[in-house]
Amino acid sequence: MSSTPVPRDAADQAPAPDSPGVSPAVPQAGETPGGPPGASAAEPFAEAAGAAADASAASGETPGGMRRVATASFVGTAIEFYDYYIYGTAAALVLNEAFFPELSKTAGTLATLSTFAVGFAARPLGAAIFGHFGDRVGRKAVLVTSLLMMGLSTACIGLLPGYDTLGVAAPVLLVVLRLIQGLGLGGEWGGAALLAVEHAPKKKRGLYAAAPQMGSPAGYFAATCTFLLMSSVLSDEAFTSWGWRIPFLLSFVLVAVGLVIRLRIAETPAFAKVVEKQETAKAPLVEAFRLHPREMLLGAGMITVVYVMFYTAATYCMTYTTGTLGIPKNDMLALTLVAVVVLGLSTFFVARWSDRVGRRKLIIAGAAFGVVWGAVLFPLLDTGNYVLIAVALSGALLCMGIIYGPAGAYMPELFSTRVRYSGAGVSYNLGGVLGGAAAPLVVTALAENYSPAVGGWFMSSMALLSLLCVLALPETGDRDLDRV
Repeated sequence: MSSTPVPRDAADQAPAPDSPGVSPAVPQAGETPGGPPGASAAEPFAEAAGAAADASAASGETPGGMRRVATASFVGTAIEFYDYYIYGTAAALVLNEAFFPELSKTAGTLATLSTFAVGFAARPLGAAIFGHFGDRVGRKAVLVTSLLMMGLSTACIGLLPGYDTLGVAAPVLLVVLRLIQGLGLGGEWGGAALLAVEHAPKKKRGLYAAAPQMGSPAGYFAATCTFLLMSSVLSDEAFTSWGWRIPFLLSFVLVAVGLVIRLRIAETPAFAKVVEKQETAKAPLVEAFRLHPREMLLGAGMITVVYVMFYTAATYCMTYTTGTLGIPKNDMLALTLVAVVVLGLSTFFVARWSDRVGRRKLIIAGAAFGVVWGAVLFPLLDTGNYVLIAVALSGALLCMGIIYGPAGAYMPELFSTRVRYSGAGVSYNLGGVLGGAAAPLVVTALAENYSPAVGGWFMSSMALLSLLCVLALPETGDRDLDRV
């Protein structure tokens, strides 16, 4: 496939900015040679790359350049979410025994989920820090740093001795590494979404924004498969003793792969124009709250249900079915894989559909579906029937996919270019504190003190909150992303 040359005048004539630490010229993606055949991140994105061909002249992107952008956005995000999700899976299956053996089963589960929540508490801070530099010096360098932080902290968890060796220092160090994980992932999503959206043709932003969104189900699928393999080939004793560490140690290899891919991409055209005009924000997060206070808060509320559905299904439901219902963990991991496939398919196709019908109405539909599904999730699990359990988990992740797919383009579109990394990233991760950190803890407490059905009603109430928030937000599909 040949690539049409892109004029270099804009980059060559860009004046050097006065602000220290800002690169004087940012290359356009069209200047980057196209990647090799088969370089797309996943099969759906081969279609995405081909779809950009007819719009490449208007957008300033070559099809080869867009394939590389989609690949970098997808692969980097998939690796970071793999790192994050193996912790969630391990927290549900084994970490309470390795780091909190002195506690009762319920207390150990709550303690482990609390360390899981710590990562979410760190994510808005990570989004603020990385967003600041992403809006000041560019998206690419920040994404490389976030990948390194996330990957190395994950691998170190695999090397961390347990309570029997280090005593109380073991859970303390676990919390520290979990904080670093949260900081890294907090900076990841906003940058990866902007990388795809700001390179994409206007009428294909939903499609290309599916690239970082697909990284989440791909990372979770890989994490679940890795744990399923380990627990299948090892005895329970070996898995609990050392087998659970292998998925964490694989992060060393994955980070190296991700770095090679991300270092080959160029800065986004929208940010290049901000640099060219010397209009980068001095305090991006402060400016984001000043210019877009409604979008910051309502965006966080809108995305909350995504976290609630996913992390309840991925963590507490795993603990509940294997512990309370007595379902073998390998069976539950296999049933979870079915739900993750549903998540991946719904994320991609609804994101693509959002270019035709708009983002907002699809997100409204997903939130309304979540109001209903929260009430039926635990009754379906309680049947103990494998088919109905798969339906229960798939329904929760279908709700997530319907919202999560369009959100990849919708949340960046809510903010102006000079504060987009900070605004979209912090808003997205604030929703994670309420939906991802608090929800599994609240559902666990409600299920233990009342009944699992009460936990399901809490999930429905969070979905209702997200529904009300998106109803107060506008449609964004026709917005110009070059607005400063």
